[in-house]
Amino acid sequence: MLTRLFWRAERFQRVLATGFCFALFGFGGLLVLCLLFPALRLMYFDIAASRRMARKIICQCLRFFVRVMILTRCISVEVRQRERLAREGILIVANHPSLIDVVLLIALLRRPNCIVKSRLRDNVFTRGPVLSAGFVINDNGQQLVADCLASLRSGDSMIIFPEGTRSPSHDSLYPFKRGAANIAVRGGQMLTPVLITVSQPMLGKGMAWYQAPFRKPHFILDVREDWLPPAVSESGAEGAQARAARALSLQLHSFFLKELRASCKH
Repeated sequence: MLTRLFWRAERFQRVLATGFCFALFGFGGLLVLCLLFPALRLMYFDIAASRRMARKIICQCLRFFVRVMILTRCISVEVRQRERLAREGILIVANHPSLIDVVLLIALLRRPNCIVKSRLRDNVFTRGPVLSAGFVINDNGQQLVADCLASLRSGDSMIIFPEGTRSPSHDSLYPFKRGAANIAVRGGQMLTPVLITVSQPMLGKGMAWYQAPFRKPHFILDVREDWLPPAVSESGAEGAQARAARALSLQLHSFFLKELRASCKH
């Protein structure tokens, strides 16, 4: 009886803390929209310099946000092989069990970029960071590949969730879209897989912020060794590139699914 009461009290505290963190995130997004974005436009005439500074500030803000989530006992975080994320110009592919995956990854990188849905550009809470940082919008598939390659070649690190949305459950995946594989094949870009696991489902597909688990979720971000894409030249036949990207995408999906299920058994 006492144990059950303890876990209920623990869960209630976590619900309050999660609500506070959501409010903090939304308030921070509004500040960026109302203050940071206009200020950077005035300070920097060069768009690239403005975006670099915006991303640097966003990184610092998200690192603070992650610390707040840890201090308020919303989550705990473990990063394995963290030094692999210290490089610039890496193409990160990761599974997507939780809404905060992108927050955790951006907070770990020096020069992050990511692909975001167009609705985030139109959301009042996320519009400021998305526009000021110049994150890639997934409006046009062909232009998306070119934008991502240009960002990588400039030294940015690109984060891609090949599922395109949050995973259906902690031990399963949606089929991978071929965006990351296309970028790797057409640009000769190595892939850095990041396997994300969480001990308790939190902010997963269809979960509201107040559906906090009874036990504190522990996130593990396991940075794996780089994958070298198949050797297909950028000027090669379109069909050969498409076939190579399709095969690479299937290999990535198989790898992630195998590793994810193996980690869930431990």
